[in-house]
Amino acid sequence: MEPQKLAMVIPTLHEAGNIRELLDRLRRSADPLGVPYELIVVDDDSQDGTEAIVGEMSSHDPRIRLLVRKGARGLAGAVIHGWQNTGASLLGVIDGDLQHPPELLPQMFEALQTGADVVVASRYVHNGSLAGWNAFRQVISRMAIWMTRPLQKAGVRVSDPMSGFFLVRRRCVRDVCLNHQGFKILLDVLVRGNVRSVREIPFVFGQRRAGSSKASVRVAFEYCVLLANLWRERRRA
Repeated sequence: MEPQKLAMVIPTLHEAGNIRELLDRLRRSADPLGVPYELIVVDDDSQDGTEAIVGEMSSHDPRIRLLVRKGARGLAGAVIHGWQNTGASLLGVIDGDLQHPPELLPQMFEALQTGADVVVASRYVHNGSLAGWNAFRQVISRMAIWMTRPLQKAGVRVSDPMSGFFLVRRRCVRDVCLNHQGFKILLDVLVRGNVRSVREIPFVFGQRRAGSSKASVRVAFEYCVLLANLWRERRRA
């Protein structure tokens, strides 16, 4: 049996105001899991102090690692870069803005241990919610998810394929060509990956503590490009 190690990737861009608290809370959540782990911050050259904060924390705890990408932008590419730079058998991602509760990690890890290939922190299952989102933003989010339904595989469909907090077994994405562009990667993993079982764990989407949202017209455009690419592959198949 392959030795277990967990690698959580935190993609960051201008998250200096959040990263220290996030890493502290992740360590407190990961320590009781009973497996080796590392927390990999992949920063898109923010130049806002993130590198100094993570570097200082890493000097006291080698389980914290920093990778800086120069001349590159995008969450998906940052996550893939982090996964490529670890030998861990269990991979994860969490946003750097503290809107995902790190305290959910033990429950997600337990679901992975009981047989799931992918475990998703979901806003759209019972007891999950989008606290603080206005009606317009909720409608846009639900429309974006509705567009993914025909693409998701029967038997491994999830209610929140846009989530930025999930765990996946490395074997599910090994030798799979994932899209490096854009700010959504879970849908790509679910559609292209060798995924046989999925669990969703509810959570309440939190409020950003510091920094600003990365949502933009470009993000929406790149999401549409991802959908178009997945549709083309589906038709060819």
